Amino acid sequence: MASSKGWTWFYRLGSPRWFYETTGRWLPWLGAVTLLLISIGLVWGLGFAPQDAKQGNSFRIIYLHVPVSFLALAGYYLMAIAGAIGLVWRMKLSYVVMKSAAPIGAALTFLALFTGAIWGKPTWGTYWVWDARITSMLILLFLYLGVLALQYAFHSQEAGSKAGAILALVGTINIPIIYKSVDWWYTLHQPATIKLTSAPSMHPDMFQPLLVMIAALYCFYALALILFTRAEILRRERDATWVRDLALQAESSRENE
Repeated sequence: MASSKGWTWFYRLGSPRWFYETTGRWLPWLGAVTLLLISIGLVWGLGFAPQDAKQGNSFRIIYLHVPVSFLALAGYYLMAIAGAIGLVWRMKLSYVVMKSAAPIGAALTFLALFTGAIWGKPTWGTYWVWDARITSMLILLFLYLGVLALQYAFHSQEAGSKAGAILALVGTINIPIIYKSVDWWYTLHQPATIKLTSAPSMHPDMFQPLLVMIAALYCFYALALILFTRAEILRRERDATWVRDLALQAESSRENE
């Protein structure tokens, strides 16, 4: 009995209603922090960071390219973990999070590829090369799209979620390949700028605004994921009493205005 009570908090986290009501209180604060950090990071990085000795001002795209690349990888792990929780514990919310993370991750991966292409033109003289890092990132985009497509490929919502979760878990093997590709194979990409085991290779005046932008984009990701998840919860739980009550409250508020 004690063990069962100890896991109550875990299953409460998996409640769509609890998630919707709790995150509703977070959104204003998270939105304000996200906007503040993005504003500071962009102004600092684009307006005040010194030029790169070799690349000039073209290096400034790093303040978008690097954060979205980080999030594309981290977001995939989050999506795969949510899928695994759904497979093991059969929590409805975990599949909702997995489905919500897929389009966000796909958009971030596309943005990483796009900004990388823009950066590659002045740096390498071409927008695209089939080097290991770029190719593995393209595979990541296809994995995100595959997980998203599987949600709609089955008549049964549960079957689509399970298939998507399995693909997400299989695809995790691509994440360390992306990260280590610059070390394992010959590639035009420079080695990683930020490593946990050593100091960054950037000057502090360039590195500090990059850290702000990374924090800003992580906050943005959390905000987007919460909004997507809340929308999907309302779609899936539209026949639930608590969702109908919310709709009635919203309608009543509009009439009083």
